[in-house]
Amino acid sequence: MSKNLLIELLVEELPPKSLKQLGASFAQLLADSLKAQGLIANDATITPYATPRRLAVHIVNVAAQAADQAVTQKLMPVKVGLDAQGQATPPLLKKLASLGADASVVPQLKRALDGKTETLFWDTTVTGIALTDGLQKALEEAIGQLPIPKVMTYQLADGWSSVNFVRPAHALTALHGADVVPVSVLGLQAGRETQGHRFETKVNPIVLHNADSYAQQLQTEGAVLASFAERRAEITRQLAAAAAHEHLTPVDDDALLDEVTALVEHPNVLVGHFDAEFLQVPQECLILTMKANQKYFPLLDANGKLANKFLLVSNIRPTDPTQVIAGNERVVRSRLADAKFFFDQDRKKKLASRLPELDRVVYHNKLGTQGKRMFYIRNIATAIGHQLNGDALGDEAYKAATLAKADLLTDMVGEFPELQGVMGRYYAQHEGLSDDIALAIEDHYKPRFAGDALPRNPAGVCVALADKMETLVNMFSIGETPTGDKDPFALRRHALGVIRILIEKSLPLQLDELINLVKKEILDPLELNTSGSASDLHDLHVFVYERLAGSLRDQGYTAQEVDAVLSLNPQLLSDIPKRLAAVRAFAALPEAVSLAAANKRVGNILKKTEGAIADAVNPDWLPEADEQALYQALQDIQPKTKNAFVTGDYTASLQLLATLKAPVDTFFDHVMVNVDDVQLRNNRLALLKQLHQTMNQIADLSKLAT
Repeated sequence: MSKNLLIELLVEELPPKSLKQLGASFAQLLADSLKAQGLIANDATITPYATPRRLAVHIVNVAAQAADQAVTQKLMPVKVGLDAQGQATPPLLKKLASLGADASVVPQLKRALDGKTETLFWDTTVTGIALTDGLQKALEEAIGQLPIPKVMTYQLADGWSSVNFVRPAHALTALHGADVVPVSVLGLQAGRETQGHRFETKVNPIVLHNADSYAQQLQTEGAVLASFAERRAEITRQLAAAAAHEHLTPVDDDALLDEVTALVEHPNVLVGHFDAEFLQVPQECLILTMKANQKYFPLLDANGKLANKFLLVSNIRPTDPTQVIAGNERVVRSRLADAKFFFDQDRKKKLASRLPELDRVVYHNKLGTQGKRMFYIRNIATAIGHQLNGDALGDEAYKAATLAKADLLTDMVGEFPELQGVMGRYYAQHEGLSDDIALAIEDHYKPRFAGDALPRNPAGVCVALADKMETLVNMFSIGETPTGDKDPFALRRHALGVIRILIEKSLPLQLDELINLVKKEILDPLELNTSGSASDLHDLHVFVYERLAGSLRDQGYTAQEVDAVLSLNPQLLSDIPKRLAAVRAFAALPEAVSLAAANKRVGNILKKTEGAIADAVNPDWLPEADEQALYQALQDIQPKTKNAFVTGDYTASLQLLATLKAPVDTFFDHVMVNVDDVQLRNNRLALLKQLHQTMNQIADLSKLAT
C-alpha cells in the first residue's frame, strides 16, 4: 500500500548560510535512496522543508514494501561449479547457501557464455525491501552525505555514546500516512511529535496527525512556516510592502534574503531609523555594516541614495513591537558610530603617507610585500598606459597605481575588507585628487565577479590589467596554480577579468606580448630573477585560453565554433568576437559542410607529408584542367580575402570562400596528389598549402567538419 511519507529531524539552530543547501540536499538524498530501492517512483513529488531548527521532507506515494524483482544471478564458471558428472561442487553449494538456496535449485541453473567462459546463472526473484529497512538505510545514507563543512561531536543522553552531526539533534519524526515508521538515527527513535516556535507556539509538543498535516499543523499550532521557499516569499512580500509604505526601496541582496530566511521561523518585518548625521559617512560603509553585522535591509530613495531607515526581519510578532524596534535601533547606532569614527580617523592621513607601511605588509612569503607588489603594478600600469595612449595615459596610470593599495592600511578597510578600492576613491576625492584618479583607484579591482562592471576610465583599465596580470604571472612563476576546486588566489577570476577587459574594451594588446611586458616589468635586477620560466609562462598562456574557451561557450557559442577560432591561437583577444561571428555566418552557407570536410582532408594530407612544402606554385607544372581551375580560383580570390582580412571584415573574408566549393570538389574527384612524379607531387602539395592558408586565416574551418 502506498502512502505519503514525512521525515523530520528537529535540531538546534542550523548554520544560516548553509540551511538552504542542507534542506535541499537532505530531501534529495533521501528521495534518491528510496528511488534506488524501488520504494518510490522516479517522478514522485518531493517537498523539502527547512527552518533554523528542522530539516524535513514530504514524499508522495511511498510504498510499504518495494515490488519483488526478477534477477539473474551470476554464479561461477561451469568447470568450477559442476564436476565431470554434472553434480554441484562444494564451491557452488557454498555460493548458493550464501544466496539463501540449496542443492535443490541446481537443476534450474542455466549455462551461458560470459565472454569466452561458460558460466552458471540462476534466475530468481528478490523480495522487495520493506519501508522500515529501506528508510533506515536512506536516512543513514542521507545524513552521511550531507554537505556539512564541519560536524559537531556531542554526547547522547546516556552519557557514554557520541554522534556526529552539523548540530545536536533532539527528535526524529517518521510518518507513513498516519503510522510511525520505527526507524532510528543519531541516537533518536522515530515518533510523531515535534516542536513549534520557541516562543510563540500554541501547542508543545505538536502531535502530528499524519504525513500530510505537517506543514499546516506547524503553521497553525506551532507558529512556524516550515517551507524555506514559502518563508522567503513571505519575507519578500513584507519587505516590499513595508518599503512601499515609506516610499523607499529595499537593497536587493539575494544572499542576505536567503540568510535571513534561515534565521527566522515566523517572519515579521519592522521599520527602524537611525540618526541622519550618519549619512555623512559613505553609504557603502553604512549599507555593508547593516547587512553584514545586523542582517538589516537598508532602504534607498528613488535616486539610489541611502535613507536613514532600514528594515529588520524579526522572529517574533509582539502586539507592540516598540521594544523590538528600539533594541535594534540602539544596536545599529553603535555600529554606525564605529563606521563614522573610522571614516573620520582615516581622513586625517593622506593616502600617500600610508605607502611606506605597505613595505611591512607581507603579500606572499615567496613574492615579498605589498609595497614591492605596488611597485610592480605601477611599472606595469605605466607601460600599458604608454602603449595604449602615450605619456598622458602612462602618467595618469602611474599616479593611480601608486595609491591603489594605500587604503588597505585604513581602519575602515581593516574592519570591512570588502570596501577596498571604494574607500580609496572616497579618500582620494577628499584629498582633492582628480575624479579620474579616484575612480581608477576604486575600479582597479573590477571585475570582481561574473557580470560585474568594468573600469570606467582608461587609467582604471591600465591599473586593473596590471593588478591582475601581475598576480597571474607571479603566482604561476612560483607554482601557485589552481588545482581542482581550489583557487586560493582567485587566479581563474583574474584570468576572466583580463579576458573581459581586453575584449569588451577592444584593447589592441596581444596576450603573449602583455605577458612578456609583465615579465619584463617585474624583473628584479638585484636578484637577477626573471619571475617565471618559459614553461611557466606557456602554462599561463594555456590557462588563459582555457578560461576564454569556457567563457565563450557560456555565452552561447558552440564548442566547434570556439575550437575553430582558438585553435589558431589568436593573440588579439578583442578580435575574437568578430572571428566567431564570421565563423557562425560561414557555417550557415550551403557550401560550408563540403568546404569544411575538404579543409580537413587538405590538412591531413599536409600533416602526413615529410619535409618542407614550397610556398609558391608553378602554374606550368599543373597539367590537369581541374588543378588549373583550382589554381585560377585561388588567384582570383586571394587578393579579395586578404583585403577583407586586413580591414577586419572577417565575415566577408569567409563568405568569399563559397566560390571555392566547385573547383575544390572537382580537384579531389579527378586529381591525384601523391603521384610518383616528385616535381608534380610537390607542386600539387604547394597548391594545397595555398588553399589551406587561404581558408584558415580567420579560423581553422576543419573544426566545423562533423
